[in-house]
Amino acid sequence: MTSTHTDDTPDAYAAFREELRQFAENQCPEALKTVVRSNQKVARAEYSAWQHKLHERGWGAPNWPVEYGGTGWDLQQRYLFEEVMAEADCPPLYHHGLGHIGPVIMHFGTDAQKARFLPRIVNGTEWWCQGYSEPGAGSDLASLRTSAVRDGDHYVINGQKIWTSHAQEADMMYTLVRTSAESRKQAGISLLLVPMNSPGIEVRPIPTIDHWHHVNEVFLRDVRVPVENLLGEEGGGWKCAKFLLDRERLSPATVPRLARLADQVAQLLAERGRASTGASQNVLQEHLYLAQAGVMGAREMLLSAIQEEMHGTLAASKSSALKLYCSELSQQLIGIALDVAGPTYAARLVDTVTNDDTEAEPLRELIHTYLFYRSRSIAGGTSEVQKNVIARDIFGA
Repeated sequence: MTSTHTDDTPDAYAAFREELRQFAENQCPEALKTVVRSNQKVARAEYSAWQHKLHERGWGAPNWPVEYGGTGWDLQQRYLFEEVMAEADCPPLYHHGLGHIGPVIMHFGTDAQKARFLPRIVNGTEWWCQGYSEPGAGSDLASLRTSAVRDGDHYVINGQKIWTSHAQEADMMYTLVRTSAESRKQAGISLLLVPMNSPGIEVRPIPTIDHWHHVNEVFLRDVRVPVENLLGEEGGGWKCAKFLLDRERLSPATVPRLARLADQVAQLLAERGRASTGASQNVLQEHLYLAQAGVMGAREMLLSAIQEEMHGTLAASKSSALKLYCSELSQQLIGIALDVAGPTYAARLVDTVTNDDTEAEPLRELIHTYLFYRSRSIAGGTSEVQKNVIARDIFGA
C-alpha cells in the first residue's frame, strides 16, 4: 500500500494538494521528519517547532474559521492537509488546543475568553491538557468528585485528576469540576480553565509500560481560579464536554496516520522478508493485506462522515464506529510489525526499553509504539463506551 491518494480527487482540490505537498517537502525540517518516521515520541519542543512553521504560513489552525485565526478550510481540505502531512512524515497537530478546547471556547466562550486564549493556541505559545478523568470517574465521567466552591471572585478547587496527558508540559488545563450536588449528576458539573502554575497544583508522572512520560496524576489543593475562567454557564460543563467529545471522535488525522503506518509495516515486511521464506512470511503478508484493506475501508468511512458533517447530518454513532474501528486497526497493524520483527528481536527491545538505551538499533521505537497503542482502545472513550453509543443510536435505548 503506497498512498491513500486516489485519482478521483476532485480537480478543485488538485492544486491545493500540490501546494500542501510542496510546503511539507520544503518547510518541515528533516530532523523533525526523522522523529515522526521512526515513531519516536513527539514532545512539546517538536510540536511547537512545527506549529510555528504552520502559523507563519497562515495554517496554524486548519480546522478553525478565519475570524479566529484559522484557515476557513472545509472538511475535505482539512482531510487533504492531514493526508499529505502524514505521507510526508510531518508531525500531527497538537490536538488538545487546536482540536479540543479551542472549538469549545469559540462556541461557549465570552469575547474576552476568545481574545485571551485562542491566539495563543494558534501560535503555539500556550499549551493545554485535559482534566477530565478521575479515580472512580473514567468511563462514568459524570461521577467526578473534584469540587469547585465559589469564594468571591474565585473558585476554590479541590480534588484529583488522572491520566492527564502532557500535564507535565502544559500551561493550561481545561477541567471538569463539581460546582453543585444536583440530583442529576451531570447538572452540577462546570468547566474551568486552570493555569497550571497556580499554587496548589501538583503533577506526578504515571509510569506506563512503554516507558514514555505522557500521562500524569494532577492534584489540586485549594487552587484558586478566577470566575472569569468559567467556560459557559455554571452547571453547564456537561454540555461543553459532550460538544468536545463528539468532535474528538471525528478526527481527520487518524486515518492518514494509520495509512502511513501501514506503509511502514509493508516496507518492514519487504525488507525482513528477503531473509526468510515459508508459511510464516505468507501468513504475515496475508494479515497485512487485510489490514491495508481495513485502512482503505476506514478512509471511505471517514470521507463519508466528513460529507455528512459538512451537511449537518452526521450521527454520533458513525463517529464512534470510526473511533472504535481505527483503535482496533492501529493495534492490528503494530502487532503485525512486531510479528515481522520476530520474538528474538522483541525480547531484545523489551530489555532496551527497560534500560532506556539511547544507542539501541533504529527499530527500537517499535516496541514503544506497540506498547503505547495498547491504550488506543481506552483513550478518548473506551471501546465499550463507543459500542454503547452505537447501540443507543441504532436501537434508541
